[in-house]
Amino acid sequence: MVLCIVMVLICKHEVLAQDTLKITIEQAEKQFLEKNLQLLAEHYNIDIADAAVAQAKLLNNPTISVNDINFWHSNAAEELGVPPNFGNKIAFSAQLEQIFRTAGKRRKFVDVQKVSKEMAVQEFEAFLLGLKTELQTILNEIIYLQSYADIIHTQLKSVDNLIESYKKQTLSGNIAKGELLRLQSSLIELDAENNDVQTELNRQYKDIKVLLNITDATKIFISDTNSTAKNPDEISLMNLLETAKNLRPEFLLSDLGVRYHEKLLRYEKAQRSPDLGINLNYDRYGGVWKNFFGIGISVDIPVFNRNQGNIKIAKLQLQQSNYNAEQQKNRILQDIVEIYDKYKMNYNFYKKLVDNDFSEDMDNMMEVYSRNFLNRNISMLEFIDFMSSYKTTKQAILTAKKNLDNSFAELQFSINSIIN
Repeated sequence: MVLCIVMVLICKHEVLAQDTLKITIEQAEKQFLEKNLQLLAEHYNIDIADAAVAQAKLLNNPTISVNDINFWHSNAAEELGVPPNFGNKIAFSAQLEQIFRTAGKRRKFVDVQKVSKEMAVQEFEAFLLGLKTELQTILNEIIYLQSYADIIHTQLKSVDNLIESYKKQTLSGNIAKGELLRLQSSLIELDAENNDVQTELNRQYKDIKVLLNITDATKIFISDTNSTAKNPDEISLMNLLETAKNLRPEFLLSDLGVRYHEKLLRYEKAQRSPDLGINLNYDRYGGVWKNFFGIGISVDIPVFNRNQGNIKIAKLQLQQSNYNAEQQKNRILQDIVEIYDKYKMNYNFYKKLVDNDFSEDMDNMMEVYSRNFLNRNISMLEFIDFMSSYKTTKQAILTAKKNLDNSFAELQFSINSIIN
């Protein structure tokens, strides 16, 4: 019986241990890259572009047509001398035609599709970059909320202990009931704030589980890591801008957009040249000869339509893409400058907060104030004021760290490269 109880307790402990999935930021990023459904779906656009290139390389299919089939018997048809099982008394004509694209149309259209494939690759990279930015922001927010929830829990525990002690002293008549009510009011305020934090934390957990493709009811806990932010004075802004020019997907997409319309213009100009059709004809008893074989050539005469409209459209789109590319590049570079300045500001502010022992002193004073308040060495007002200051200060430090981590991640994403 005892053994059964022990086994049940062990199993229960294992189930509870499995209820919460503890992962690091690195593990979350790895699972995101492997299992995110949006990424898996978006990657098919590259395969689709590959298929479009393969399709563009194909030749036109030949066309066969059979005409002038008679539905009655002709006495003259017997003179053909063909075997009876071949339709001895039927006359018909047949044509086999093959269209050949001239002026390198097929090759130029393949070039258009190849650039389109390169654009699909860079669009996927840009999409990936956007999702990675969203992932990192959510992870940093979860870490912030988890840490802030711990601060509130610490205060809840401290106030709850004080209330239990005050209840006993109130019953003994040593403390006025009004002070106990004030403490209980503070506890309610902390409980309400804790509920708000947990509600927001649950929302962030939902978002991260969607990004990581976690489908069950497992709870998530993100393990905090030391900030990897670098000193901005050791980071060259000019190097960041040069790196972005070579690696940022949107920057590369701007140039590819111009190349695409250059290739498209060449293709549309080639469309002015008419395609050539070569056909092989057979006529059975439809003319002078009983069995006639002939070769023919067909070609459009470009009198009215020389693809003028499409050529003009392609020229205008090329000019438009040049302006858009310059605008996009300038916007990206200016964004990087702004992100760098913001990161530098966040780094200096956070460094100012953590370089002294202010946070650690606040933690030590929390216990001192609680003890002094319990011993009636400080007033209720002083204790409540310190509790508020403590929470505000710790929240400010956590917010500064979150902003620093977010801005550093944003800076790396802005150049699509790790900053060492």
